[in-house]
Amino acid sequence: MEEISIDGSILEGGGQILRISTALSALTGKHLRIFNVRAKRSPPGLRMQHITAIKSVGALVDAEVEGLKVGSKEVRFIPKMINGGNFNFDVGTAGSTTLVLQALTPVTACAPKPVFVEIHGGTNNQWAPPLEYFQHVFLPVLKKMGFEGTVSLVRRGFYPMGGGIIRAHFNPVKSLKPIELMEQAKVSHIWGLSYSCRLPDHITLRMARSAENSLKEAGYKKVEIKVESLQVGHGLCSANPGCGIILIAELDNGFKIGSDSLGEIGKPAEKVGSEAANTLLQQLYVGVSVDPHLADQLIVWLGLAEGFSGFRTSKLTLHTITSIEICKQILGSKF
Repeated sequence: MEEISIDGSILEGGGQILRISTALSALTGKHLRIFNVRAKRSPPGLRMQHITAIKSVGALVDAEVEGLKVGSKEVRFIPKMINGGNFNFDVGTAGSTTLVLQALTPVTACAPKPVFVEIHGGTNNQWAPPLEYFQHVFLPVLKKMGFEGTVSLVRRGFYPMGGGIIRAHFNPVKSLKPIELMEQAKVSHIWGLSYSCRLPDHITLRMARSAENSLKEAGYKKVEIKVESLQVGHGLCSANPGCGIILIAELDNGFKIGSDSLGEIGKPAEKVGSEAANTLLQQLYVGVSVDPHLADQLIVWLGLAEGFSGFRTSKLTLHTITSIEICKQILGSKF
């Protein structure tokens, strides 16, 4: 079987290369070698969330994997047959559960039967899409392509303790339909969720109020932001304090754009809310249907779909360019 060698230091040079490469190796059956793993990160090499992502894909295809340890700078991945069924994975830290899903989800599309998976780790992380983004922005686009899945929150997990739990169910498809998102889009309304765990109720209210004020000042009158303040004893409550906000703009073409911001020690709640609002406003000003975060997640799916796909986004990020390059190398896709 053909072996593909991927330089883990190219372009974005981070964990995205690992997630995309192992997913596409599993789907194509091509043996994979990744060297210079996360060479541009400090510290370089594998971290626990990357190991969990590779393990999850490997479990679906009974893969033989070499180099799967923290700090490893080279990994070999030899896939076999794609399986369905029930799986359980634990990042072991507060590492992102949704980044594990990013690697896993494309492979489930080609499974012989539905896949049920439970993942333990962080549900709302810096530098990763929050669970709500995956639910309300990413999965609806995949549904337009013919792929259906659901993800539910069992318990929130924040840095540093993690302990969050999500459950997902994915149905395989015979083929993925191409998608075109080229037209100018207008906003029908904006909604959001301001959430916290183990913190005073006024924090979620202040985040929501700040975001709502920023959006209304920009001319968006249809804004509804719900608040969720969870305390010890509630089933969804995280193991340690944390908070954040996610905003979703519903577009007139049926698609959505999202933005989010996480709270930090010493960061005023008002700033958390205004950050999320300003990020969303920057996307809406351009009038496209695909935000930069969705763009880099969609590339793999466009590479797997039949026929021509296309979209317009507000910014071509290094993550998106990296996704394109990996799809070119493994799938032979043209962009």
